Amino acid sequence: MTAGTALRAVFGIALLTAMDAVIKAQMQHHPFIVTLFMRFAAGGLCALIVLAAVRPAFPTRSSLIGNVVRVPLVVLTAGSFFYSISVLPLAEALTLSFLAPVFVALLGGFLLKERLDGRILQALGFGLLGMLVMVWPRLQGGVTGAELGVAAALFSAVSYAFNLILLRRIAVKEHPAVIVAFQNCGPALCLAIPAWLAFVPMTGKDLLAYLSAGLLGVAGHLMLTSAFARAAASRLAPIEYTALVWASLLGFAFFGEIPLWTTYAGAVLIVAGAVAVSRR
Repeated sequence: MTAGTALRAVFGIALLTAMDAVIKAQMQHHPFIVTLFMRFAAGGLCALIVLAAVRPAFPTRSSLIGNVVRVPLVVLTAGSFFYSISVLPLAEALTLSFLAPVFVALLGGFLLKERLDGRILQALGFGLLGMLVMVWPRLQGGVTGAELGVAAALFSAVSYAFNLILLRRIAVKEHPAVIVAFQNCGPALCLAIPAWLAFVPMTGKDLLAYLSAGLLGVAGHLMLTSAFARAAASRLAPIEYTALVWASLLGFAFFGEIPLWTTYAGAVLIVAGAVAVSRR
């Protein structure tokens, strides 16, 4: 993996973490389903502009199928993750998502019949221990809805693991602009009717916030998709841990969130397990 590829991934993670912060702020004022729809609608608009500018080749049949299959996974991943950040500090929700590389290895064993060696089981043990260390204080009644937030973050990590596997297969053959357009426009179409039923009036400031979230999301995904096309998912996965730095800074600056020490202690264990998986 080249330094340029690594920088693409780091910058992509930073942009997506900033997008998460914008969405977290908007969920304090709008219904969850409306915020989720607006995130993808704004992202879809930006993605279509990029698509029109670069004019990539028309997707192949296999690419169309792969991108369409990812749409419900994107909705589930984003929906569960955004719910988790609405009830948990940004840094804690992102730390739980770090379990995704471990889930990728487990899914490879169960679905693809890959061998689950001792290192993978050790990584799972580290990950589960880290998760317990991190969330235990939150499960003692300190935060309303924390239990559901933790469950949503874990579900998002599993769903994201599926996404990583599918993305790697598509990214090596398809232009990033096409992939990003599908993963924004597809979910927007899926969420349009339920969002319309719950829609509330918005100010110009709200629309600008969603547009910025769309720009950040599209730019971040373009960076990440480009990086995945140049390096294996297992090599890039550890770079996602830089999100904890951005999440801690943004959470403190905009929401006054100060993560518990157990968040970082758990993160060390989770990252240790995930790194062990990436080196197998």
